[in-house]
Amino acid sequence: MAIDNTVFIRVVQRCDKLNKIFFVLSLIFSSTLGASNSTHLFNPVESTIASIQSALINHRSSCQSITRAFLKRIKHYDKSTKLNSIILINPEAVNRSLELDKEFKLTKKLRPLHCVPVILKDNFDTADMPTQAGSIAMQGSIPPDDAFMVKKLKDAGAIILAKSNMGEWAFSAYNTISSTHGETRNAYNLQYVPAGSSGGSASAIAASFGVIGMGTDTGNSIRGPASHLALVGLRSTLGLTSRDGVVPLVLNRDVAGGLTRTVEDTAKLFTVISGYDQADPITHNAKAKLKTDYTKYLKKSALRGVRLGVMRELYDTDLADIEVIDIMDQAIEDLRRAGAIIVDPFDIKSFKALSRATGFCSRFRYDLNHYLSSLNLKGKNSPKIKRFQDLIDRNLFLPESAADMKWAASVTIKPQDQHPPCVGVAGDPRRKQLLDAVVSAMDKQNIDAIIYPTWSNPARRIGDNDSPHGDNSPIIAPHTGQPAITVPMGFATGDLPLGLQFLARPFDDGKLIAYAYAYEQQTLHRHSPKVFPSLREQK
Repeated sequence: MAIDNTVFIRVVQRCDKLNKIFFVLSLIFSSTLGASNSTHLFNPVESTIASIQSALINHRSSCQSITRAFLKRIKHYDKSTKLNSIILINPEAVNRSLELDKEFKLTKKLRPLHCVPVILKDNFDTADMPTQAGSIAMQGSIPPDDAFMVKKLKDAGAIILAKSNMGEWAFSAYNTISSTHGETRNAYNLQYVPAGSSGGSASAIAASFGVIGMGTDTGNSIRGPASHLALVGLRSTLGLTSRDGVVPLVLNRDVAGGLTRTVEDTAKLFTVISGYDQADPITHNAKAKLKTDYTKYLKKSALRGVRLGVMRELYDTDLADIEVIDIMDQAIEDLRRAGAIIVDPFDIKSFKALSRATGFCSRFRYDLNHYLSSLNLKGKNSPKIKRFQDLIDRNLFLPESAADMKWAASVTIKPQDQHPPCVGVAGDPRRKQLLDAVVSAMDKQNIDAIIYPTWSNPARRIGDNDSPHGDNSPIIAPHTGQPAITVPMGFATGDLPLGLQFLARPFDDGKLIAYAYAYEQQTLHRHSPKVFPSLREQK
């Protein structure tokens, strides 16, 4: 704010002492407001959808400056630390921010995710950027249109900021290594893994490179990385969200969804991305057709009177880390203090036998061939392969993926022709029996949700493929189609995050959001990684 010195002196001389003080303070206040409008003062660290939109509404920042602040963090930190979470910046991100600024100035209204920066896992189709699924075989492939969820995000005003690294073809639950961009590290401790295969999105969001990270979960790959990075990760009910435009792994178990730093942001995101999609038959049900605002479940008192079953059979074993068990015991006490009724232990009849009989069936060859045929690309945008067999014939995969490729190549018949059929829950007797057993036990003991640590062990060190992993995510939800959510429950030695997982009946996704929110607000375990402080602190 520019003020002529002569005018300033004359005004001050005409004021008494009290007015002088008031006048000077008002100048300081005006100066502060002016500075907050500058493009370099928005702090992305631990920012949320609400904080971004508050900055826009109160004219403390513009969408352009917010977008540039996130891009600056990526440029400053991602490669210099060897985090290696980001593989591609969207060249149109800043232009999109300018469009959103103009729209807000004209309409005075914000869209649901207005100016919220999103990091997409590299298996979400984008018509303006390559989609490579972490594979050199797909390098440079640009799909003809956006995935369903990408369209929904853009329509809601989100900015697709960048694409993140992922495990090749989403194979590994334990680490994130692509044949296109190498290995991603854990943002809390760079000597450790971020889990897989959505570790790029998870580490990026943990390091505040964006506000929403998009991932996929076939057995673990949203909830596992969320747990290792102190994030919230929701694997929704099979049938409540679309997989259209997402490179498949095992389509009858694949779920796409978000990774966020807060349960509130998960609720806001899920309100946007869930629901019916004409292109994905799995969403052709009455529940998906309902328009639900999941923020209505955000109640701090939501755990009062809720009955939670502790699934000790999943985690309390000789291979489990004693520190994880101790922190889980503390989580149980925190849940009690929040008003929950704890049933410990919670048992399911014949659980081990039923869960062992539902191993992942192989349909990757079939699903990938279908995806590749849908691209229908020519010239420079075409992938290097036209069918799954090209991967095998040309050896276009990492040595770490050899066992998964052998597994995928061994099955040549269609999923519905396998015995038992490799299809949805209703058509596969193995999956249906497990679902019936879980729900029956919940009904019998009047349980609202089951709880257990997302991992029974902390994150492994980079390069360690032998230590116990303790991955509890693939054992129930991917087979039964039930929803499950993980939320931070504390940290192990080495500043390694741990997650608490809630699992509920099919289509009780809103209840899971409610329970996770109440627990989060009771404990507030999350803190930002020390390796990635605010850039202001770097000056």
